[in-house]
Amino acid sequence: MTEFRILRYDPDKDKEPHFQTYTFDSPKGMTVLEGLIYIFENIDSTLAYRSMCRGAVCGSCGMHINGLYNLACRTQIDNLGGKVVLRPLAHLPIIKDLVVDLEPFWEQYKKVQPYLIPKQDPPEKEYLQSEKDRKKLDPWVDCILCAACYGSCPVEATDPEYLGPASLMKALRFIDDSRDGKTKDRLAFVATDFGVFRCHTIFNCQKVCPKTLDPTKAIAKLKMKALFG
Repeated sequence: MTEFRILRYDPDKDKEPHFQTYTFDSPKGMTVLEGLIYIFENIDSTLAYRSMCRGAVCGSCGMHINGLYNLACRTQIDNLGGKVVLRPLAHLPIIKDLVVDLEPFWEQYKKVQPYLIPKQDPPEKEYLQSEKDRKKLDPWVDCILCAACYGSCPVEATDPEYLGPASLMKALRFIDDSRDGKTKDRLAFVATDFGVFRCHTIFNCQKVCPKTLDPTKAIAKLKMKALFG
Protein backbone atom coordinates (compact mmCIF):
# COMPACT_ATOMS: atom_id res chain seq x y z
CA MET A 1 0.00 0.00 0.00
CA THR A 2 1.38 3.39 -1.04
CA GLU A 3 0.71 6.56 0.94
CA PHE A 4 0.70 10.01 -0.67
CA ARG A 5 0.71 13.04 1.63
CA ILE A 6 0.07 16.08 -0.52
CA LEU A 7 0.08 19.72 0.51
CA ARG A 8 -3.31 21.07 -0.50
CA TYR A 9 -4.19 24.75 -0.77
CA ASP A 10 -6.92 26.58 -2.64
CA PRO A 11 -6.59 30.36 -2.03
CA ASP A 12 -10.29 30.79 -2.77
CA LYS A 13 -11.36 28.35 -0.04
CA ASP A 14 -8.55 27.63 2.43
CA LYS A 15 -7.14 29.90 5.09
CA GLU A 16 -3.79 28.11 4.99
CA PRO A 17 -2.18 25.05 3.40
CA HIS A 18 -2.81 21.60 4.86
CA PHE A 19 -1.78 18.03 4.10
CA GLN A 20 -4.18 15.45 2.74
CA THR A 21 -3.39 11.74 2.68
CA TYR A 22 -4.30 9.26 -0.06
CA THR A 23 -3.59 5.52 -0.03
CA PHE A 24 -3.73 3.05 -2.91
CA ASP A 25 -1.93 0.05 -4.32
CA SER A 26 0.80 1.15 -6.72
CA PRO A 27 2.19 -1.30 -9.27
CA LYS A 28 5.92 -1.79 -9.61
CA GLY A 29 7.48 0.91 -11.76
CA MET A 30 4.84 3.56 -11.10
CA THR A 31 6.22 7.10 -10.95
CA VAL A 32 5.09 9.87 -8.63
CA LEU A 33 3.41 11.58 -11.58
CA GLU A 34 1.53 8.41 -12.45
CA GLY A 35 0.47 8.24 -8.82
CA LEU A 36 -0.89 11.78 -9.02
CA ILE A 37 -2.76 10.89 -12.21
CA TYR A 38 -4.23 7.83 -10.49
CA ILE A 39 -5.40 9.91 -7.52
CA PHE A 40 -6.96 12.50 -9.83
CA GLU A 41 -8.74 9.93 -11.99
CA ASN A 42 -9.86 7.51 -9.25
CA ILE A 43 -9.89 9.18 -5.84
CA ASP A 44 -10.01 13.00 -5.89
CA SER A 45 -10.60 14.99 -9.08
CA THR A 46 -10.09 18.28 -7.23
CA LEU A 47 -6.33 17.69 -6.96
CA ALA A 48 -4.30 20.18 -9.02
CA TYR A 49 -0.84 19.50 -10.47
CA ARG A 50 1.08 20.21 -13.68
CA SER A 51 2.37 17.70 -16.22
CA MET A 52 2.94 17.45 -19.94
CA CYS A 53 5.62 15.33 -21.58
CA ARG A 54 5.98 12.57 -18.92
CA GLY A 55 9.54 12.13 -20.19
CA ALA A 56 11.64 14.54 -18.07
CA VAL A 57 11.90 17.00 -20.94
CA CYS A 58 9.36 19.77 -20.35
CA GLY A 59 10.00 20.42 -16.65
CA SER A 60 6.31 20.97 -15.89
CA CYS A 61 6.10 18.51 -13.00
CA GLY A 62 8.88 19.96 -10.87
CA MET A 63 7.95 19.81 -7.17
CA HIS A 64 9.27 19.03 -3.68
CA ILE A 65 9.32 15.24 -3.26
CA ASN A 66 10.31 13.68 0.06
CA GLY A 67 12.62 16.52 0.98
CA LEU A 68 14.20 17.11 -2.41
CA TYR A 69 13.14 19.03 -5.51
CA ASN A 70 12.72 16.75 -8.49
CA LEU A 71 10.52 15.90 -11.46
CA ALA A 72 7.52 13.74 -10.57
CA CYS A 73 7.71 11.94 -13.91
CA ARG A 74 11.22 10.60 -13.26
CA THR A 75 10.80 9.68 -9.59
CA GLN A 76 9.93 6.05 -8.86
CA ILE A 77 7.55 5.44 -5.97
CA ASP A 78 9.44 2.24 -5.12
CA ASN A 79 12.57 4.29 -4.42
CA LEU A 80 10.68 6.34 -1.83
CA GLY A 81 9.76 3.42 0.39
CA GLY A 82 6.04 3.54 -0.29
CA LYS A 83 5.52 6.90 1.44
CA VAL A 84 5.43 10.00 -0.73
CA VAL A 85 5.29 13.56 0.61
CA LEU A 86 4.67 16.30 -1.96
CA ARG A 87 4.87 20.06 -1.73
CA PRO A 88 4.85 22.70 -4.49
CA LEU A 89 7.95 24.62 -5.57
CA ALA A 90 8.96 27.16 -2.94
CA HIS A 91 9.29 30.95 -3.24
CA LEU A 92 6.42 31.13 -5.75
CA PRO A 93 2.73 31.93 -5.15
CA ILE A 94 0.48 28.87 -4.98
CA ILE A 95 -2.32 28.90 -7.52
CA LYS A 96 -3.75 25.63 -6.20
CA ASP A 97 -2.20 22.60 -4.51
CA LEU A 98 0.98 21.67 -6.42
CA VAL A 99 0.50 24.33 -9.10
CA VAL A 100 2.48 27.54 -8.57
CA ASP A 101 2.56 30.85 -10.39
CA LEU A 102 5.87 30.79 -12.28
CA GLU A 103 5.69 34.43 -13.35
CA PRO A 104 8.40 35.61 -10.88
CA PHE A 105 10.71 32.91 -12.25
CA TRP A 106 10.02 33.93 -15.86
CA GLU A 107 10.45 37.62 -15.09
CA GLN A 108 13.97 37.00 -13.81
CA TYR A 109 14.71 34.74 -16.77
CA LYS A 110 13.66 37.40 -19.28
CA LYS A 111 15.98 39.96 -17.69
CA VAL A 112 19.12 38.12 -18.85
CA GLN A 113 17.96 38.33 -22.50
CA PRO A 114 18.02 34.54 -23.08
CA TYR A 115 18.58 34.69 -26.81
CA LEU A 116 21.42 35.28 -29.22
CA ILE A 117 22.32 38.92 -29.84
CA PRO A 118 24.60 38.67 -32.91
CA LYS A 119 27.84 40.57 -33.37
CA GLN A 120 26.89 41.58 -36.90
CA ASP A 121 24.04 41.46 -39.38
CA PRO A 122 22.64 37.96 -39.83
CA PRO A 123 24.35 35.95 -42.59
CA GLU A 124 22.47 34.86 -45.67
CA LYS A 125 22.32 31.21 -44.58
CA GLU A 126 23.59 30.50 -41.06
CA TYR A 127 26.04 31.45 -38.33
CA LEU A 128 29.20 29.36 -38.43
CA GLN A 129 30.70 28.03 -35.22
CA SER A 130 33.60 25.66 -34.75
CA GLU A 131 33.14 22.36 -32.93
CA LYS A 132 35.51 23.62 -30.24
CA ASP A 133 33.46 26.76 -29.62
CA ARG A 134 30.22 24.79 -29.63
CA LYS A 135 31.66 22.38 -27.08
CA LYS A 136 31.97 25.25 -24.59
CA LEU A 137 28.18 25.46 -24.41
CA ASP A 138 27.59 21.80 -23.55
CA PRO A 139 27.53 22.25 -19.75
CA TRP A 140 24.80 24.91 -19.91
CA VAL A 141 22.41 24.19 -22.78
CA ASP A 142 20.30 21.32 -21.40
CA CYS A 143 18.33 23.31 -18.82
CA ILE A 144 14.60 22.48 -19.11
CA LEU A 145 13.47 25.44 -16.94
CA CYS A 146 11.75 23.25 -14.36
CA ALA A 147 12.53 25.84 -11.63
CA ALA A 148 13.75 23.17 -9.20
CA CYS A 149 16.92 25.20 -8.63
CA TYR A 150 14.81 28.32 -8.03
CA GLY A 151 12.71 26.54 -5.42
CA SER A 152 15.78 25.12 -3.68
CA CYS A 153 17.69 28.41 -3.52
CA PRO A 154 17.63 30.03 -0.04
CA VAL A 155 18.56 33.42 -1.48
CA GLU A 156 15.31 33.43 -3.48
CA ALA A 157 13.44 33.09 -0.20
CA THR A 158 14.68 36.45 1.04
CA ASP A 159 15.54 38.42 -2.10
CA PRO A 160 12.94 38.46 -4.90
CA GLU A 161 15.29 40.59 -7.01
CA TYR A 162 17.93 37.86 -7.18
CA LEU A 163 18.17 36.58 -10.75
CA GLY A 164 18.44 32.98 -9.63
CA PRO A 165 20.48 29.94 -10.71
CA ALA A 166 18.64 29.10 -13.93
CA SER A 167 18.75 32.67 -15.24
CA LEU A 168 22.42 33.13 -14.43
CA MET A 169 23.38 29.83 -16.02
CA LYS A 170 21.44 30.86 -19.13
CA ALA A 171 23.34 34.17 -19.18
CA LEU A 172 26.62 32.22 -19.20
CA ARG A 173 25.33 30.08 -22.05
CA PHE A 174 25.27 33.19 -24.25
CA ILE A 175 28.37 34.81 -22.76
CA ASP A 176 30.27 31.64 -23.75
CA ASP A 177 28.72 31.65 -27.23
CA SER A 178 31.27 32.78 -29.83
CA ARG A 179 28.46 34.16 -32.00
CA ASP A 180 27.03 36.52 -29.35
CA GLY A 181 27.95 40.19 -29.47
CA LYS A 182 26.87 41.40 -26.01
CA THR A 183 29.37 39.68 -23.74
CA LYS A 184 30.44 42.86 -21.91
CA ASP A 185 26.87 44.06 -21.45
CA ARG A 186 25.76 40.66 -20.19
CA LEU A 187 28.64 40.46 -17.71
CA ALA A 188 27.96 43.96 -16.46
CA PHE A 189 24.31 43.05 -15.88
CA VAL A 190 24.94 39.86 -13.90
CA ALA A 191 27.87 41.28 -11.89
CA THR A 192 25.66 43.12 -9.43
CA ASP A 193 24.12 42.66 -6.00
CA PHE A 194 21.07 40.99 -7.55
CA GLY A 195 23.27 38.80 -9.75
CA VAL A 196 26.22 36.49 -9.22
CA PHE A 197 27.57 38.23 -6.13
CA ARG A 198 24.31 37.57 -4.29
CA CYS A 199 24.89 33.81 -4.55
CA HIS A 200 25.94 32.18 -1.26
CA THR A 201 27.40 29.09 -2.96
CA ILE A 202 25.29 26.62 -0.99
CA PHE A 203 25.11 24.11 -3.88
CA ASN A 204 21.37 23.39 -3.51
CA CYS A 205 20.81 24.18 -7.17
CA GLN A 206 23.55 21.76 -8.20
CA LYS A 207 22.10 19.02 -6.01
CA VAL A 208 18.52 19.17 -7.32
CA CYS A 209 19.03 19.71 -11.06
CA PRO A 210 17.27 16.80 -12.82
CA LYS A 211 19.58 17.19 -15.81
CA THR A 212 22.71 17.02 -13.62
CA LEU A 213 23.77 20.50 -14.67
CA ASP A 214 25.83 22.69 -12.37
CA PRO A 215 24.38 26.18 -11.87
CA THR A 216 26.77 26.75 -8.95
CA LYS A 217 29.75 26.22 -11.24
CA ALA A 218 28.18 28.51 -13.85
CA ILE A 219 27.78 31.27 -11.27
CA ALA A 220 31.37 30.82 -10.07
CA LYS A 221 32.58 31.07 -13.66
CA LEU A 222 30.57 34.26 -14.15
CA LYS A 223 32.17 35.74 -11.03
CA MET A 224 35.63 35.01 -12.41
CA LYS A 225 34.76 36.47 -15.81
CA ALA A 226 33.29 39.58 -14.21
CA LEU A 227 36.38 40.14 -12.06
CA PHE A 228 39.16 39.12 -14.41
CA GLY A 229 37.61 39.09 -17.89
